[in-house]
Amino acid sequence: MLALKLLLVPLFLGLISLAGKRFGPSIAGWLAGLPVVVGPILLLLSLENGTAFAGEAARFTLASVFTAIAYGVAYSWAARSHGWGISLVCGLVAWLFAAVLVANIPFTLGGAAMLALATLLVAPSVYPRVVTVEKAAALPGSELCLRMLLGALLTLAVTTLSQSVGTTWSGVASLAPILTPVISVFMHRRSGGIYAIV
Repeated sequence: MLALKLLLVPLFLGLISLAGKRFGPSIAGWLAGLPVVVGPILLLLSLENGTAFAGEAARFTLASVFTAIAYGVAYSWAARSHGWGISLVCGLVAWLFAAVLVANIPFTLGGAAMLALATLLVAPSVYPRVVTVEKAAALPGSELCLRMLLGALLTLAVTTLSQSVGTTWSGVASLAPILTPVISVFMHRRSGGIYAIV
């Protein structure tokens, strides 16, 4: 089980990062939106705690699409005129407020799905507009390793603490901004705020 925790998510993150290096930040962003982190985490929660636990966690993971978009919107708007440090703080604060809100609402599966769908429908209109950008700077091997390491750490943290924090926070934490800040901060530092928004 430990081998799955250490290898599954980092492998997916590595593949997404390499695809982003080859095809650009927009493709990496789209691929990062796939459940390559949360899917394996929910699988591991199911294997360790049973399907009922994982099902309850998945309901809050679905509602937590709202928290992930809150991070992205706040970071993106801040990145238009600030450095990566202020942008990161803005994104994390937005995520935290959204996470506390989501964790304190007793969502049904239908309610969680409606929030996720509404969030995805509204999201394109609340992100800042970006003109096309040139190719970003190359992805250093150290960043690739850091992305993979953080993915493994998130997986270990959520699955290890799942019994202590329960289904609600296990689900919310499954979509915690771990990969997104690494990508956005490194893109921001290396190539400028506009690349973090893309």
